[in-house]
Amino acid sequence: MVYLTRLEHFNAAHKLYNPTWTKEKNEAVFGLCANENWHGHNFELYVTVKGNPDPETGFLMDVKVLSRIVNEQVIEALDHKNLNIEVPFLQGKMCTTENLAMAIWEQIHPYLPAGVQLHCVKLYETPRIYVEYFGENQ
Repeated sequence: MVYLTRLEHFNAAHKLYNPTWTKEKNEAVFGLCANENWHGHNFELYVTVKGNPDPETGFLMDVKVLSRIVNEQVIEALDHKNLNIEVPFLQGKMCTTENLAMAIWEQIHPYLPAGVQLHCVKLYETPRIYVEYFGENQ
């Protein structure tokens, strides 16, 4: 089994805010992340796939294809966007890094070629905070 990782980058704004709570409770739970005027991050996205290399090419998969999938299905939808408002696959979800990583997984896995499995989505919100998601059945 071989693991192949592609790194991508995007910038996006969001706020953490539960609309069923008071402003005071949101501020108590989410602190500055509940800022009414939003806040942004420079996200780093690591997408890791796994499988066995093709005996003819030696590749698990063409990295250009992996890059195209990630960019078309994820980066174009997220880069320089307000995650709470502008991203259809995040509508109705709290825009935490945890939920974002799970949503990214759902955007990528249907597009991978036969014999290639999505292993992990690792999403850095800051250089010191990241989430890893390995799918529901891992």
